Amino acid sequence: MKDDADSTLGSDATSETQTLDSLVARYETENGRRYHAYKAGHYAFPNDELELDRMDFEHHLFLTLLDHSYHSAPLESPQRILDLGTGTGIWAIDMADLYPMASVIGTDLSPVQPSFVPPNLQFQVDDFEREWNYSPSSFDLIHTRLLLASISDYPQLLRRAFKHLKPGGYLEMHDIDPGFYSDDDTIPADSAAAQWSQLFFEGCEKIGHRVPVASEYRTLFQEAGYVDITVRIEKRPTNYKWPKSNKMKEIGAYTLKNHLDGIHGFSIGLFTRALGWSPEEVEVFLIRCREEWQMKSIHAYQKVVFIYGRKPLDAE
Repeated sequence: MKDDADSTLGSDATSETQTLDSLVARYETENGRRYHAYKAGHYAFPNDELELDRMDFEHHLFLTLLDHSYHSAPLESPQRILDLGTGTGIWAIDMADLYPMASVIGTDLSPVQPSFVPPNLQFQVDDFEREWNYSPSSFDLIHTRLLLASISDYPQLLRRAFKHLKPGGYLEMHDIDPGFYSDDDTIPADSAAAQWSQLFFEGCEKIGHRVPVASEYRTLFQEAGYVDITVRIEKRPTNYKWPKSNKMKEIGAYTLKNHLDGIHGFSIGLFTRALGWSPEEVEVFLIRCREEWQMKSIHAYQKVVFIYGRKPLDAE
């Protein structure tokens, strides 16, 4: 659905933003995985069916972590919602259903979203790191999830979101700290998973996408001008075998499947392009990671960051 209330939507013929029905999907294939061609190389992960299925599965993992809430920011009858890096569009679809009177926009580099969506939802192909073609102070909520390896300039993104939020509107980010942690020192010194996380950080740095750790997000929000910042950090166990509570076992089971299904896509492009590994070296290394993630003796987890902040009412 096009939003006629925003005169900038669809009015600029030179804009790189295009609705999905006008964009011909083009893809590149590398090491058996499919990647987006628009802004090729900007996003290091594939967009093939295997990855899209994993992304939808991870959406349900995040819902479990959030006690089946789609957002944490306190919203009252939002009118406009923007989802950056929407992926399969599953969160945007759920939000459009949850708030049928709101206009919801989901943007991504890949036109992989479904065609049949709620009438108040519009998908666009766009690069959120370029200047946005929306009116300033026009959104009640701007949302991101798992953009950790997609952002070259976090401060700039947060400032840009600030500019386009209504006074009193919220930016909400859900992300992963890719490091692996243990509260009882059960991660071995030669841990493949720990090595993987360091390589992931290094690879992202080399393509110009520095990944924050969990403790950095609050400062990023503060420096961009947000107030009433709320941070929630949840543990995501690497498997279901060692956690004691039923909820942590459930999250561990989801996380294990997510890692086993996703580790090839997370690694093959980044490690071969940025770190100079051969595909064969990546495959052999990932065998060790998969084995380690399934061990009951290693009590490892990742930190999931849920953070939101409000644009002050007196801000422009």
